[in-house]
Amino acid sequence: QVPLKPGRSLMDWIRLTKSGKDLTGLKGRLIEVTEDELSKHNKKEDCWICIRGFVYNVTPYMEYHPGGEDELMKAAGTDGTDLFDQVHRWVNYESMLKECLVGRMAVKPIAAPKGELLLYILIFLQQIPDDETVVYIYFFPYFLFYSYDWFQTDSLIKIVIYTKQKDMNAELVIVDCQDKQLRGEIIMDDQSYLVEVDLDHAVSEDVAVNIAEKVGKVEIILNKKDNIHWKMLGQPQEGHNTFIKRTDRGLFFRKCKLVSKTEVTHDTKLFCLMLPKGTHVCVPTGQHVYLKQIIAGTEVVKPYTPVLPFLPLDFQEPPHHDSMHIYLMIKIYSHGLFTQALDHLQIGDYISVSNPEGNFKKSQVQTSEDLLLLAGGTGFTPMVKLLNFALTEVSCLRTVKLIFFNKTEDDILWRSQLEQLALKDERFEVQFILSQPSKDWMGKQGKISSCLLSEFVKRSRRDSKVLICICGPAPFTEQGVQ
Repeated sequence: QVPLKPGRSLMDWIRLTKSGKDLTGLKGRLIEVTEDELSKHNKKEDCWICIRGFVYNVTPYMEYHPGGEDELMKAAGTDGTDLFDQVHRWVNYESMLKECLVGRMAVKPIAAPKGELLLYILIFLQQIPDDETVVYIYFFPYFLFYSYDWFQTDSLIKIVIYTKQKDMNAELVIVDCQDKQLRGEIIMDDQSYLVEVDLDHAVSEDVAVNIAEKVGKVEIILNKKDNIHWKMLGQPQEGHNTFIKRTDRGLFFRKCKLVSKTEVTHDTKLFCLMLPKGTHVCVPTGQHVYLKQIIAGTEVVKPYTPVLPFLPLDFQEPPHHDSMHIYLMIKIYSHGLFTQALDHLQIGDYISVSNPEGNFKKSQVQTSEDLLLLAGGTGFTPMVKLLNFALTEVSCLRTVKLIFFNKTEDDILWRSQLEQLALKDERFEVQFILSQPSKDWMGKQGKISSCLLSEFVKRSRRDSKVLICICGPAPFTEQGVQ
């Protein structure tokens, strides 16, 4: 993020979009934009960008963009979808830029593929006399998708998805079933398979998910409200039975209820959100969710990493996962539009929470001997589940070290829990470093630097494999990576 001029906050942008001012320069007209036309609008004072087939005049947004003008200019006059997805696909650009909409991109005519399938070609060569060769060609259809089926008893509906993925687990299955709408998503790396139907009859709120990990079979079990025979599972929705890139699928949200809000430090709170009945979501270690709230009539979306309700001190066996709640540790900024809105939520209020996102792989930890965690402020949040996973389930780790940077002692999150953990588990060590310490502070002080890190970044033995994870404000992360 870059510092913005006074009067250029998100709230100021929302006010501008509602002022009635013509932000496209087209006086309310929508046009079809060719690639050639788009490429002409590539200057700061005249900047059009295409995102997912829609073209926006982002010139008036330049001074309001938290990432600065230079970031927007990277996509000036071009299709910026990939760049947008890499940096902040969580931003609800349709709502933020709706008054800047120029129109759609003109569609090029292309030959459509015949059906959603590939053809495997098997060629057999057979030698016959006189040195001639006969070629036999066989075509076998091979569907791009997983396959699914459904079965019923008097009281149950069972949807079975055959993934053929041998490492299938509960974190890769997301199910939402509310008001006869069933949505089941299976994650496979950066792709996902979707079953999405408007069910033929009503079901109860209880949903069960069974997984046969060795064969990759996923069962979604629903309870019928009435013991009647279903003639069909239901009416397929737009994304039903598709297997596509997750970034192309878009974010899916469900409403979660705020059940508690407790103080962690003077400016940070632990929010406990309850998932709706009929939802199965397990947020994997190292991944985040997005919260969505309507503020001043505009949808605002921000990412947060779920934590545990507390830091376990007994790592003899994997903890029992709470599948009904999501815990978020959030710093409340005095001038933060979104966090102020969160802080004003009352117990029992609802907020929209997305499916998990992220690329972190547990296998990176499982093949390491030394794990080093560098956290700046609330950059500590991804470290909570990572610490728990590392100390509970990764036997090859010799050392786990957390270097936790904060401004003052009052800013340190879960300090006593971390100190207790260091006493309890000899593999774990924590080091607190303050940039604005009081005169009574006896510990280390300073900001992240090669000089400071050289004291702590050490291998347990000369050739051990080290994994370093870092999270915090952008300048902290950039300096740490350097």
